[in-house]
Amino acid sequence: QVQLVESGGGLVQAGGSLSLSCAASGSIFGITRMGWYRQVPGKQRDLVAHITAGGATNYADSVKGRCTISRDNAKKTVYLQMNNLKPDDTAIYYCNVIGHWGHIDYWGQGTQVTVSS
Repeated sequence: QVQLVESGGGLVQAGGSLSLSCAASGSIFGITRMGWYRQVPGKQRDLVAHITAGGATNYADSVKGRCTISRDNAKKTVYLQMNNLKPDDTAIYYCNVIGHWGHIDYWGQGTQVTVSS
């Protein structure tokens, strides 16, 4: 059974920083893309950033210059460093891992990020 365990969410003031991490465990192999999405109640889940196995990254326009995604392939872990946070960044952040050479999509349970003004 595959599990994605997220950590690092919380409450922070505007302008502050948070670091999220997501570790995959269990029978998962052939990990290709790893990423982070976020969702607020009543809205769709949107991409924040993702990173390929080769290290290529893609960011949502709203977080470019403020967030950095990275991964440790040996640890099957993806990280998201978020700086200069804004109240609009408040959401539940979900980790996404694509495994088995693109055939299976896994999601974490979500971690709350709240940015106060």
